[in-house]
Amino acid sequence: MLLYDKIPAHVGVIMDGNGRWAEVRGFPRIEGHRRGAERAKEIVTAANEIGVRVLTLYTFSLENWQRPKDEVTTLMKILEIYLRNEFNEFMEKKIVFKAIGEIWMLPENVQELIAETEQRTAANTGMTLVAALSYGGRNEIIRAVKRIISENVNPDDITEDFFESFLDTAGIPSPDLIIRTSGERRVSNFLLWQGAYSEFYFTETLWPDFTKDEFMAALNDYQTRERRFGAVPARVKS
Repeated sequence: MLLYDKIPAHVGVIMDGNGRWAEVRGFPRIEGHRRGAERAKEIVTAANEIGVRVLTLYTFSLENWQRPKDEVTTLMKILEIYLRNEFNEFMEKKIVFKAIGEIWMLPENVQELIAETEQRTAANTGMTLVAALSYGGRNEIIRAVKRIISENVNPDDITEDFFESFLDTAGIPSPDLIIRTSGERRVSNFLLWQGAYSEFYFTETLWPDFTKDEFMAALNDYQTRERRFGAVPARVKS
């Protein structure tokens, strides 16, 4: 039974396994990405309905640019279609959309669509949906350092909170839970700074098969954890 007073405020998802899902079924890899986009829609809806405040989806990494050109082109088209098709849903559900990463590397039409979607949903008051696009955690940290240097900041003024204000996720709480599908057990350059004390949930399920029920199972598992943030466990009184 899910305890609604213990819902993680911020959930990050590494959506892995689209290509493998397609390959084992004899489909082109891109069919896996299409099914993955459909699954993302389902999980966004579920997260919003149960009260998650921020959902960050690892949508396209910096490393993904190394994939075949035709696959990347189709991925960009799927992203464009998703944003166009879901805009009315964002407005109806009051979802705020935000993209993080090296957005300038995306096709110009996608950049424009992202900017428009961010602007038009900015005043919404519901869940924030963060799309990590052309994103890498190390890259984000380096970019933050460069911006701090460019502002001639006194080193004594640099605290963790100050540094976080230069990250792409400034103003967004760190993820309480990070989910990774497909059986891989690594973070793959996702929210490296922000995930320092996140709880992790790994599943063998490939992303296109990751249903709302499994998402709920991940949240139930999260609620069994004792989050100590480096402190000792609470003592049980005898």
